[in-house]
Amino acid sequence: MIPPAFEYARPTSVDEALRTLADAGEDAKVLAGGQSLLPLLRLRLTFPELVVDVGRIPELRGVRESEGKLIIGALTSHHDVIRDPLVRRHAGLLAAATATVADPAIRHRGTLGGALAHADPAGDLPAVILALDATLIAEGPAGRRAIPAREFFVDYLQTALRPDELLVEVEIPTTDGWGFHYEKFQRVAQAWAVVGVAALVRRENGQIAESRIGLTNMGSTPLRAAATEEALVGASVEGAVRRAAQVVADGTHPTSDPSASPEYRAHLARVLTRRAVLAAME
Repeated sequence: MIPPAFEYARPTSVDEALRTLADAGEDAKVLAGGQSLLPLLRLRLTFPELVVDVGRIPELRGVRESEGKLIIGALTSHHDVIRDPLVRRHAGLLAAATATVADPAIRHRGTLGGALAHADPAGDLPAVILALDATLIAEGPAGRRAIPAREFFVDYLQTALRPDELLVEVEIPTTDGWGFHYEKFQRVAQAWAVVGVAALVRRENGQIAESRIGLTNMGSTPLRAAATEEALVGASVEGAVRRAAQVVADGTHPTSDPSASPEYRAHLARVLTRRAVLAAME
């Protein structure tokens, strides 16, 4: 299909991008890797008057470590996230989950910041970022502000970013010593996850002392499974994990679509949570 007509701008710095967004108001869309926005344009599900391509801004790329946190530039590609030694060492869950995104071609073009700003609840990375207790850094005319991941995702394809703001960085506390696993079910390779579960566990004396569970495609936003996280404390055997997984869908509102009914998604969430937690414990 042919996208609607729009103006196009390609700034070469964050400051230039912010000025362009401020002048455009609410009629602009930011283009990063384009793997989410371009299909929406071709299907005519969005009608921006201006597309601001930030793909040539070098300061938005790269990974560094600072004060016990990983700082990942919003324009860092999925491919680079997977291969980066700092990510693999200090945020292995992100590297593992990113490796399951789509296919190699998309992973070379798609970006971490683009996937998060797109805020599709069926996308893998928003739930992972929630489980990692990340903070997203937005920059606008008033300067920078930090948005906790739990406050960033507002509704379906909606975030806390203002029209004149740009997502510039993602801060992730290191999870050295935590077990992790990302488990998802998809009907065909490269398709969106019907349901996904991001699991992090920290064990002491053979028991789970702390856990974080992020859910993909179990509502209009990515979710944390607080009831299961609480129930997992003290678990050390499969039976306890299975019982904790039974409440993972409590308080969620999974959608119904041709891929699955809400009841089937709830069933998948329970099964995948058990698998993900047991794999993380290993």
